[in-house]
Amino acid sequence: QVQLEESGGGSVQAGGSLTLSCAASGVTVSTRCVGWFRQTPGKERETVATIDRYGNANYADSVKGRFTIFRDSSENTLSLQMSSLKPEDAAMYYCAATRLDLCTRMPGWPYWGQGTQVTVSS
Repeated sequence: QVQLEESGGGSVQAGGSLTLSCAASGVTVSTRCVGWFRQTPGKERETVATIDRYGNANYADSVKGRFTIFRDSSENTLSLQMSSLKPEDAAMYYCAATRLDLCTRMPGWPYWGQGTQVTVSS
């Protein structure tokens, strides 16, 4: 059974930093296409960043240069380091995993965490 559990959300002022973590069980994040998504009420879910088993990362244009996705194989965790946060980054952040190794194969995302809330005040 795959379980993903996010942590690290919170409130921060604009310009600040947060690092989100996603603890995984039942799936090895270093061998899959995994990623971070975010959603605010009334808006569609947005792909924030993905990374494949080879370490190839992709980012939404809105977060490029400010966010970094990375994994800790020893802990089997996926993380998202966020810096220079803006009010528009405020959202519920979710980690997710696929059944595939490459994100370019347009995989479905069958495994999701419950989310962690990020609030950014101006």
